[in-house]
Amino acid sequence: MCIRDRKEGPFTDLTRTGPNSTLDFERMFKEGLKRKLAMDFDEEFLRELCKVEGIEPRDVFEWARGENLPVSMAWIEEAYKDIPDEERGTWDSIQDVEDNVERESVQQKIRREGIKHVPFRREDERYRHPEIIEEKEKNVVVVNIRDVSGSMREKKRELVERTFTPLDWYLQGKYDNAEFVYIAHDADAWEVDRDEFFGIRSGGGTKISSAYELAAELLEEYPWADWNRYVFAAGDSENSSNDTEERVVPMMEGIPANLHAYVETQPSGNAINATHAEELERHFGTDADDVAVAYVNDESDVTDAIYEILSTEGTANE
Repeated sequence: MCIRDRKEGPFTDLTRTGPNSTLDFERMFKEGLKRKLAMDFDEEFLRELCKVEGIEPRDVFEWARGENLPVSMAWIEEAYKDIPDEERGTWDSIQDVEDNVERESVQQKIRREGIKHVPFRREDERYRHPEIIEEKEKNVVVVNIRDVSGSMREKKRELVERTFTPLDWYLQGKYDNAEFVYIAHDADAWEVDRDEFFGIRSGGGTKISSAYELAAELLEEYPWADWNRYVFAAGDSENSSNDTEERVVPMMEGIPANLHAYVETQPSGNAINATHAEELERHFGTDADDVAVAYVNDESDVTDAIYEILSTEGTANE
């Protein structure tokens, strides 16, 4: 689960209703201005054309259409009828009018008449309101699990530290409130602090499920509804017979988390009984969106392992 919070963002969304204080006057003005430019024309100039000797309304309309003026034939006919008889024949031709009468552009008319003549309409009104932004909560708990059994010698422990430390740094930087839980296990599991986690070694056998049982218990303090969760485990993939299939897999499926990851550290390559990672891959597949399995045989594999884990985490949290 991605824990998300909702907050008000910038006033970029628009709605048709709202308080007057949020009216987007600039937008409304632009819409009215576009309408003015699209519909208006120099009425006085057209009235002068109607005074040309022998001209007919159709002649005026054809001239206006050639000039892309948004005037109707009905308007011209009405204007033509209103011309007094004594003013008919004032001009000899349309060219005579163009040479002697100054045309006024719509922009000039707006400057002269002022804003009150811009045709605002109610449907142009839009009210700004804040965009609602959903963002991830800044709470995360990271459970780090490490096999400390007798087979986990110094080189294997070093590879775990090289892989887990950058992951911890990444998640600590990603979230404001990051808490870390460290679990060591052989056949049993117990909670340790960070300083112990990377250096401790026991002489017992291995039962990885014991760590997940403890993780499930400790995560009760971090409810899934309120916390992002990451469960990272590492070891040499050696496990008690049937423990992976019968215990670990069901527990991983039963612990809600943004991401489960297992890192196998085998400097000399896979041991015959090192099957835990392979069993996880067989069960969850290689393209699961919340389970990552990585293999680290030496230092050169660390970067690829971290990329594998973080790229899976990125897919799960889109």
